[in-house]
Amino acid sequence: MIATGLTLRLFVCLVCCAAAPPGPQVHDVFVSGRDGYHTYRIPALLVAPDGALLAFCEGRKGGRSDAGDIDLLLKRSLDGGRTWTPQQTVWDDGENTCGNPCPVLDRTTGTIWLPLTWNHGQDTETQIMQNTSRDTRRVFITSSADNGLTWTKPREITSQVKRPAWRWYATGPGVGIQLARGPWKGRLLVPCDHSYVDANDPHGYGSHVIYSDDHGQTWKLGGVIRPAVNECQVAELVDGTLLINMRNYDRSQTTRALATSVDGGLTWSCPRHDPTLVEPVCQASLLRYTMEPPSLAFSNPAHAESGNRRDMTVRISRDEGRTWAVSRVLWPAPAAYSCLAVASDGGLACLFEAGEKNPYERIVLARVDRQWLDEKQQTR
Repeated sequence: MIATGLTLRLFVCLVCCAAAPPGPQVHDVFVSGRDGYHTYRIPALLVAPDGALLAFCEGRKGGRSDAGDIDLLLKRSLDGGRTWTPQQTVWDDGENTCGNPCPVLDRTTGTIWLPLTWNHGQDTETQIMQNTSRDTRRVFITSSADNGLTWTKPREITSQVKRPAWRWYATGPGVGIQLARGPWKGRLLVPCDHSYVDANDPHGYGSHVIYSDDHGQTWKLGGVIRPAVNECQVAELVDGTLLINMRNYDRSQTTRALATSVDGGLTWSCPRHDPTLVEPVCQASLLRYTMEPPSLAFSNPAHAESGNRRDMTVRISRDEGRTWAVSRVLWPAPAAYSCLAVASDGGLACLFEAGEKNPYERIVLARVDRQWLDEKQQTR
């Protein structure tokens, strides 16, 4: 548990009040500057079939930049996130960029599928978007049949899931889902985003999904959502409707963008905005928390000011995302990307970027007790 400076003072006040339930238990997972990497970014969290927590991220060798020598890394925890195995490399392609983890578990076969993206290490996102890069952004997938211990060699699926006119492309980051009901039951669905050139759209960003109906053997492109949306996560509602929650570039609305699908992700409604879910233009996490009673969980740095990534906040909705009855701050300091998971004991876990001076000092895991979430419910 982090126990220095600002963090110590903030979290001691949460856990020391005898009348209050335990606050979030926070543990370091990846610390920037250690184990051969300048910076760790882009967390993804998944519970393996054996109950192990799998924490994925990008290990950035030369600096904090999104470009350069970047490897896809993994740590496993067998005790709910209190301790972690030494980090293992899922994919290292020399000086090139391997990242944007977005794992999804096939509960039928027990296989974990991990879509990710690749680009030439000397190409920046701007160059790729301007079509001046050495190569393009490519999409790959790997898998594990042993709870994340070993991974297959990544295979390219770009031609299956990326339109030729698209330039930038990202899987997730975060997690995918397997649909549990309706005619698409069993479908693996992964949220993604892309960039495109359109004179009528100055933002040039869109969200989309990819899916597999044959247990990960082949992948197809699903519906596209535009304009001015980007990194996204998706949840299945109790009636089978899919809800996608997206990073929003339309700053006339300083909140998250939403869309829905009633055909398993093949088409989506026009974007709308949730007035409660304020954001500083950043990735966020959305997850089905419980089925009975139904509840959704959401996490992000809850600030409306663009660029002000701080105050990692978890919210709970008990009416399928229409309102958010619970709002709890996990980290009242700089914070950015996050990923939620429901641990094997039913508790909520959040893997997120955090620090005291900037959000990218470390990636930590917070374990959240249900009683703490329910205590003195207030909507922020």
